Amino acid sequence: MNNNENFRRFGIVLNDHVVRTPVAISSMAGVVDAGYVLARKAHIGAAFIGGYSVDEKTMEASREIADQGRSEFLFDDPITELTSQLERMEGSDVALGINLRGSSAGSFQAIAEEFGSQVIYEIDAHCRQEPMVKAECGEYLLHHPGRLIEAVKALKSEEVTVSVKIRAGVHADDRKLAVDLWRAGADVLHIDLMDLGYQKVRQIRNESPLFIIANNSMNSFERMKDMLSHGADMVSLARKSDERTLSGLDAAISRYAEEHGWYNSPKQLCRGGDLRALTFCCMPVKNCPLIPTLQKVGMTREEYIALKQNFVRDTPLEGGKQTCFGSLSWCCKDTSPCMFRDLTIRQLSLSSREYMRLKRELAGKLMERLFDDRKRQEAG
Repeated sequence: MNNNENFRRFGIVLNDHVVRTPVAISSMAGVVDAGYVLARKAHIGAAFIGGYSVDEKTMEASREIADQGRSEFLFDDPITELTSQLERMEGSDVALGINLRGSSAGSFQAIAEEFGSQVIYEIDAHCRQEPMVKAECGEYLLHHPGRLIEAVKALKSEEVTVSVKIRAGVHADDRKLAVDLWRAGADVLHIDLMDLGYQKVRQIRNESPLFIIANNSMNSFERMKDMLSHGADMVSLARKSDERTLSGLDAAISRYAEEHGWYNSPKQLCRGGDLRALTFCCMPVKNCPLIPTLQKVGMTREEYIALKQNFVRDTPLEGGKQTCFGSLSWCCKDTSPCMFRDLTIRQLSLSSREYMRLKRELAGKLMERLFDDRKRQEAG
């Protein structure tokens, strides 16, 4: 498939790169490098090579970890090694990130100064090996979030795409952390969910517009779909990133996208969906989860009605006189049976897939407005 077809199917762009599938490979120190990624490139859309230690303190920590029997990438000159890795990836259609272990904001910035915007820079706030934590890297950054924010800002000063890899449940409040990273300029939040599940994804999705990659045990389509339907944009695999698992996930999500038109469509709000599910909500005329949700985001019923009506004006979603509320903008998800919605879609010569793509566009506008409003309120 070409970029236009990939964008039509998934609509994912990372670092100005159209991503072919929402399946990624996560970093594993001493294992995931350019060769590892290229051997699996047919079934992934993105990959994060590394982790690579990029200053003296973290390189010494890597040597200590390797002496303890764990895999590590050991080298004396990070620039030379990363240059070699990036050269090997040239011509690949995989959106590439480099997972970096640094003990200071300047260490991350120095790498970005060297390589510019050709890759995504992922701050490793995830590693919990004691030598790396003592080097003020990995999980240390989650216990000292001010240092993590400094690193994000240092990278963004180079006008590059920034990802942060975290382990959920380590910081005192992952939702607050996500908001702080968003404000600092981070673009991607890569979350090792541990045993916390999709509820953690939904919490973070409702607090920030960051691109979310869900990690940890994403080795079945059922688990993958749970994450996507609660706010994840992509899933990543590390230890289970074998060709069979990756190809199965890629094929399954591609089939789902072709059938439904919106690969990570949320569950409806009344069934535990995240804020994107506002696109499926009807008019606020009865007691349902929509009412407290609007109150929580600081929007009146009248504002919500006007916003939706405005966003669908002059689109196929504006029509639908025979639907419950006179417009497809108030109609539910394609998987919920509704003869009136389906009749209207047929009359408009829309497919169910096209209907869901329009709902995705509406959700994007609603989310953009919600988070723009939040930024303005905080600035005020």
